[in-house]
Amino acid sequence: MPASPHPLLITVAPTGAETAKADCPQLPTTLEELVDTAVACEAAGAAMIHVHIRDDEHRPSLDAGRLRATVEALHERTDLVVQLSTGGSVHDPLELRMAVLDAQPDACSLTMGTTNFGDDVFSNPWPFIAELYQLSQERQVVPEFELFDLGHVASLQRLIDRFGLPYGGRVHVDFVMGVPGGMPGTAAALVAGVAALPREVTSWSATGIGRTTLPVMLASLSMGGHLRVGMEDVLTMARGVPVESNAQLVERAVEAGRLAQRAPMTTGEARELLGMTAAG
Repeated sequence: MPASPHPLLITVAPTGAETAKADCPQLPTTLEELVDTAVACEAAGAAMIHVHIRDDEHRPSLDAGRLRATVEALHERTDLVVQLSTGGSVHDPLELRMAVLDAQPDACSLTMGTTNFGDDVFSNPWPFIAELYQLSQERQVVPEFELFDLGHVASLQRLIDRFGLPYGGRVHVDFVMGVPGGMPGTAAALVAGVAALPREVTSWSATGIGRTTLPVMLASLSMGGHLRVGMEDVLTMARGVPVESNAQLVERAVEAGRLAQRAPMTTGEARELLGMTAAG
């Protein structure tokens, strides 16, 4: 296949903080499982990995030592852009979420507002957003701005107006769609979100949760956007058909991209897209 004029960034989110290992044994929760998953997903076509970690009991964790060991292991075994989640779980205190940057990832997620998250509340008050953003600039970590609702798009504009561009000078956002309490996972919602993006945005991706995975994937591809896939976001390939591995979801995204005549980005192309090459 010739080089694509519009290569596709595929991010894999392999674990998340919501699904229990007991309910989904194939979920990668140990460091060994996570690194093996990362290797397989890079081979399948992913260029960035969005990382949540677990403790020895497979519970969500923000342990500083584990985070550093995870970043080091992923850098040692893969060339993936390593993006740590600063969201953690909905129960994690803000100060621990801020300390995630101590692990020196390439990138971090930065959610642009509080949202209802099923029966819980995912808290992201403005002072926390502003402090985390400035810390990412200071630590030279590239943020990915997570947008769960249209109000988050307006918050992104406010943040850039107040504190300037992120480290690296590029502004990459990810629409997280289909979360109960956030924007629906529909083409119409994605069109509205993209239309409202600040002019400073240089690239965007979209994530569909659960049954919205395929509608959001196809809508994003049709609009020139990028994709995030993984078992953090969906556990079935179709109704009643469980996902066997994260690489399986990456492979499906690669195939969808092929139909749209968009080849998966290399890790080097991903770093260029995100401003890491110019910054470094």
